[in-house]
Amino acid sequence: MKRLLFAFAFIFAILSCVKAQDYYKTGVGLRLGSGFGLTVKHFTTANTALEGIVVFRWRGINITGLWEYERRAFRTPGLSWYIGGGGHIGIWSNYDENAYWWDYEEHPNGYTIIGADFILGLEYTVKEFPINFSVDWKPALNLIGYPGVWLNVGALSIRYGFRY
Repeated sequence: MKRLLFAFAFIFAILSCVKAQDYYKTGVGLRLGSGFGLTVKHFTTANTALEGIVVFRWRGINITGLWEYERRAFRTPGLSWYIGGGGHIGIWSNYDENAYWWDYEEHPNGYTIIGADFILGLEYTVKEFPINFSVDWKPALNLIGYPGVWLNVGALSIRYGFRY
């Protein structure tokens, strides 16, 4: 019971910290990880953002939309953590008929996938020059097309921030 109370107190302390982003309103950049692509992150309030991600992987494209809640981390200016969720849609072309997971007979032309995403990350923004670095873990659940859970999806994003 004491551990549970301590956990709730710790979570409350973290959530009551100062607002997350005073450094940029919209960030545009590259995403490098299990696939490579583009990312756009736009703050709708001081602590919430919408992020769009386009990733090229498996001779195809995945488009992801996320809602994220963000707060300052470790009372360090420019450093924040974020958590959120959303969904994705993608097309995987004829990847590799020898891949163990590819059902070539059933899907010779590829897969069209639709699913849900979760994201947990840490980002740092340089105040003097509006460059933003983030590292995240973004597991996905494919519901349609190629159903399954993808836990190995993480990336490093580098964005240029616009302060307007």
